[in-house]
Amino acid sequence: MKQKFIPLDKQSKKKRREYHASHRKGWGGLNPVTRKPPDPKIYNRKKAGPRFDEESQPGFLFSS
Repeated sequence: MKQKFIPLDKQSKKKRREYHASHRKGWGGLNPVTRKPPDPKIYNRKKAGPRFDEESQPGFLFSS
């Protein structure tokens, strides 16, 4: 027996979700969130800051 054609508008919400999910494609193992470049305006705690060593600082030695 041949199935009747029912337009998407008249189908139930569950059937429409199944239809759209079957036609949707995936990312193929890629996670798009992790592929974004880092924002240069955001503070990065892991980035190395300026180093202050006693040997590299020019200046005076003050002692009392």
